[in-house]
Formats: sequence, structure tokens, C-alpha cells
Amino acid sequence: MKFLPEKYSIEDKRMEPFISPDEIWNYINNTKSSKERVREVISKSLEKKRLTLEETAVLLNATQPEQIEEIKQAARKLKNNVYGNRIVLFAPLYIGNLCSNDCTYCGFRTTNKESVRKTLSTDEIITEVKSLEDDGQKRLILVYGEHPKYTPEFIADSVRTVYGVKSKNGEIRRVNINAAPLSIDGFKTVKDSGIGTYQVFQETYNPQAYSIYHKSGNKKDFNNRLTSLDRAMEAGLDDVGIGALFGLYDWRYEVLGLVRHTNHLEACYNVGPHTISFPRIQDTSCFTVNNQYSVSDEDFVKLVAILRLAVPYTGMILTARESHEIRREVLKFGVSQIDGGTKIEIGSYSEKNGYPQDLKREQFCINDNRSLNDIINELVEDNFLPSFCTACYRLGRTGEHFMEFSVPGFIKEKCSPNAILTFAEYLEDYAKGDSYINGWKTIEKNILAIENSELKENVINKVAKIKNKQRDLYY
Repeated sequence: MKFLPEKYSIEDKRMEPFISPDEIWNYINNTKSSKERVREVISKSLEKKRLTLEETAVLLNATQPEQIEEIKQAARKLKNNVYGNRIVLFAPLYIGNLCSNDCTYCGFRTTNKESVRKTLSTDEIITEVKSLEDDGQKRLILVYGEHPKYTPEFIADSVRTVYGVKSKNGEIRRVNINAAPLSIDGFKTVKDSGIGTYQVFQETYNPQAYSIYHKSGNKKDFNNRLTSLDRAMEAGLDDVGIGALFGLYDWRYEVLGLVRHTNHLEACYNVGPHTISFPRIQDTSCFTVNNQYSVSDEDFVKLVAILRLAVPYTGMILTARESHEIRREVLKFGVSQIDGGTKIEIGSYSEKNGYPQDLKREQFCINDNRSLNDIINELVEDNFLPSFCTACYRLGRTGEHFMEFSVPGFIKEKCSPNAILTFAEYLEDYAKGDSYINGWKTIEKNILAIENSELKENVINKVAKIKNKQRDLYY
């Protein structure tokens, strides 16, 4: 009850811990997965209905190759039904790596004396953002270590700095945050700076495992972290992202933990998470994690497909932690957002000549070092539609309003046209040669696929305006 505001009665269940390991393990150990039951669960998901813990466990316990293939193909179909073929692109920008926690799996851990510590100044943030804008980026997630220096006011100031940077036709239209849990007042301060999503990853939803990996610092408080996004909701910040770090504990348990977290947010606030992330552990400086919980590539593809079916409306983020080859495979089965042109060494975007990866300057090792343009080229080749859309946030389609559109699948009617318009901007301002030619072929193909003739004509008109130097057109 530590964080329960005085205005709520003792019966109010908001902001109270909601994870029961016994409940989760009961579902894993006692749920049967017959061929018929698996198909029943898949059928419910394809109706765009979120799955229960028991139904998700049915899919987790499916082990026959033909069952797993059905799950994967259903996830592919559901993603296309809800979001179409567009993939939203973003980039992470690390603001500072000071940290007072000692998480055993993280390069920023306070006992890692090899880590090169740095916090970007205002001028350095501006330089980094200009480099990102000159590359074509429109969406950033700012990342901060968990340290007293990175107060809500500090975070809010850096957000406002990013929004204020304009380079040629470039601008950042949406800033998301990955940072420490805050108080309700702290979340209000950050919200007022105009952020999009606030991410707090639980890392592992098992309290016992959590205590092994987090022995010091504020982060060792499992329940404080677990209820952090409740405080964000109470602060009016209704656009939140959850995640687990796969490899800390049994991956089946973590999938159910993410679904349980989703259920909790929906039950208490009528709003589920805007995004779910599922990073796998990668090498770091001073890496000491027990590898008994490593997730194989095969299981990783399966868990991504299951998460897509379990929570049909939620954006799913696949990061450059994964290799090029794995990303290309997993994208097919429900992912809606990826990062591109990623650099996580602080201050590295403006270092145009580049340098070898140095774990002393990183939180972890990334495995997809391709440029944004290279990633876009491959998306086009694989019949995806690259998107830099920020319309939902800017038009107030967040929280319950977003759920009204996304849960029934109507968001596809907004996403595809906005993806076309933002990709057209990218092509006109940043693409060259074959990238430009192939990109425009993709746009033409996607315009032809719009079934609503009035909408199609409207999109064609807006695209013509973009070719005529107008920018920032959206639905």
C-alpha cells in the first residue's frame, strides 16, 4: 500500500501487486493443449479478442510442429488484419548511463568500473538529434540510467530540447521514454513535456528470480517497479509500454507475466499497454547471468507469435539486440515496430566515421548494425510498408481512445494511409537511387490496395502535396 493515494479506500486494488507465481505456474503445469483446444484459442484471437491466462497457456504448451506452425501463421494473419503490412520505425537515443542499481545483466550496473560514464549536455543532445533527423528519423525513444541526476525535471527538459531541434526538413515528432519508475507527480511532470509512451520493463515477473538479479539500488524493490505504470496511469499518462528481459527466467512464465500485467491495466484503467517488448539478454561488460534460461531462436519466434495472439491490439517491439537474420524471420509473426540505424554508445550518432562496438560504452551488445536505409530497403523487398507515423499521439488517440480504434482493428484504416504519407516524406527527403525508385513502387502498390475509393483519392492528393514540398500531412 506504499503508493496508494489517500483518496482511495483500502478496498481499492489499483497500485497493489498483482503477480502470483503460484497462479502462473499452475496454468503452465496444468493446462492441456489438444489440437482442438489450440484451434479454439486461435479462433478467438483472430476475432481480435484478448486471450486469458489459461488460453495463452494452451498455446505455450503446444509442442507439436503442426500446432506451432498454426500459431505462427495465425499471428501473421492477425497482425495483417489489425495493422496491415506497415512496420513503424524508430531509433533509441541514450541520454545518460549513470546508474545507482547493480543489475547483474546490465553494462550500466554501478559496480561495473569498466563502464565509461557520460550524460549528454544540451548542446550534445542537439547535435545527436540533428544527426538522427538528417538520417530521416521521426520517432525516438530516450533512454536514461536509473540515477538521482535523471529527475523528472531533467527528463522533461531533455524531451523539450529534442522537440525543439529542426534540421532541414527533419524534425522529431514523437519522443518516447525508457527510464526509472517515477512517483505520480514525477509522471505528471514528464507527461507535460509532451512525451508519447513511457516504458518500464519488469525484467522478470518472478519475485524470487528478480531478487537474485537486483541486489541494490531502488530497482531491487520488485513491487515498486511492478506498480510503476499504475502511477503513470493515475498521473494521466495513459500511453505505457511493458516488457520482460527474456533469459532471466523461464520464458513461458514471462509470457504469462506480460499477459497478467496487460489484464491488470485493462481491469483497473480500461487501457492496456500501448506496446509490449520482449528483448533477449545479450552480452554486456561484466556479464554474469546464468544461461540456464536462454531462449532458443525457435522458442523466440514462438513466444512472439503467442504474444501477438494473446494481445491483438498492442504494438510489439523488436529491437536491434537481435541479429539481422532473426529480425527478418520474426517480423513475419506479429511485430509492428522496429528500430533502425541503431547506435547505443552515448554520443555515437554524430560520430559519422563510426568505430568498433565497445561494450565499455554500451548497455549491451546490439546485433543488427545496419543503416536505416538498408533496413527500409529490406522491408520494401519483403512487402512491408515502412512507417514513421506519429498521428495517433498527436491527435489524442491514446489510452481509451486508442483502444476504441485498435481493439476492433479499425486502426488499420488510419495506420496504412499515414504510413504511406510518412514513407513518401522519407523518400522525397532522404532516399536516393534504387531506394527511391523501389520505395515509390511500394507506395503505389499500397495506394492501389486501399479499398475505400474516397480514402484512396484523398491519399493520392496528399501524396501529390508531399511531392510538392508540403510536409507533416496525416489522418
